Amino acid sequence: MRELDHPKTIDILNTIMEFELAGVVRYTHYSLMVTGPNRLPIVAFFKAQASESLVHAQQVGEILTGLDGHPTLRIAPMEETFKHSVKDILQESLIHEGKALDMYKSLLKNVTDASIYLEEFARNMIGQEEMHNLELKKMLRDFS
Repeated sequence: MRELDHPKTIDILNTIMEFELAGVVRYTHYSLMVTGPNRLPIVAFFKAQASESLVHAQQVGEILTGLDGHPTLRIAPMEETFKHSVKDILQESLIHEGKALDMYKSLLKNVTDASIYLEEFARNMIGQEEMHNLELKKMLRDFS
């Protein structure tokens, strides 16, 4: 086993935390903007995504403080596109989830062979993000 690079790991975790907190805002916004005959299940989907993003941010924050890091109070920048069709929102969500996937892969790369716990955490999060990507792609199929 190699030694964990604490400063780099803390930086990556803070970036992830900022991104997950932005996800709370993003998905809450999306849940409010959905209209149309399929509104209710899509709103429920986005509310669940917002809740999950909050749980992820909290999990990351617990790891951060466990590593003697200081969790950020910032959230990642978000752009308001003012495009609120279900297709546009799902496409934006797919982009967001793709970025989250990349961040967790960066964490995994940083902690591999240095911390089994952090490796397993990163792998689990990568699995969840990959599933979100698959779900969003399936939801977008009818729009293509």
